[in-house]
Amino acid sequence: MGRGSSAWMRSLWALVRKDLVEEFRTRYAFNSLLMFAVTTLVMVSFAVGIYALDPGLHAAFIWIIIFFSAMSGVGRSFVKEEEKGTAHALRLSAPPEIIYLGKLLFNLLLVGVLTVLILPLYYILMAPPPTNTGLLITVAFLGVFCLASATTILSAIVSRAGGSNTLLPILSFPVLLPVLVTAISATQSALQQVPWAEALSELQFLFSYGVVITIASLLLFAYVWND
Repeated sequence: MGRGSSAWMRSLWALVRKDLVEEFRTRYAFNSLLMFAVTTLVMVSFAVGIYALDPGLHAAFIWIIIFFSAMSGVGRSFVKEEEKGTAHALRLSAPPEIIYLGKLLFNLLLVGVLTVLILPLYYILMAPPPTNTGLLITVAFLGVFCLASATTILSAIVSRAGGSNTLLPILSFPVLLPVLVTAISATQSALQQVPWAEALSELQFLFSYGVVITIASLLLFAYVWND
């Protein structure tokens, strides 16, 4: 049992490391995410100018930037494997659940790093009101978890359908709309410095959504990946 678990973890880490090494060499996905995020944020800051925004608009801007920035890079998780002809080698080297979890962990790292960079930059350029920092960090973590879990399986579907990563935002938006609405509401609460108890329902929804999508993806991924 121990040897089996160790081999499983080694296979998972090997897949994540492969994607990390490839990303460090090319920096394609991260540069795409970062350039989109910075460009959008600068455009928004110039458009808003000196006008003061209410917390609801700040929260909406934050999640719109995170969502579309993530879509610009995460969509290549599986598309690049099909384009480079390495998808068949992955099918032979690891079971489907390891492949899904490996891609999910890589996407979590990618979108997580992006979010860590976006939030301080947003505060510098947009000067939102004082914030419940702990609540904001929790909402950001859960929102990123939901984004990564849903877009990972959708990226696999797009790649198997012969599409490009430009299709991912179209497929992802209706699936992730409840997440975006809830994350915006919870972020607004953080910007209004409300107590944690008032945002508890939003946090529970985000956590439940991410867990359900991840479990459903693990159950369905083998059919998507092998057919």
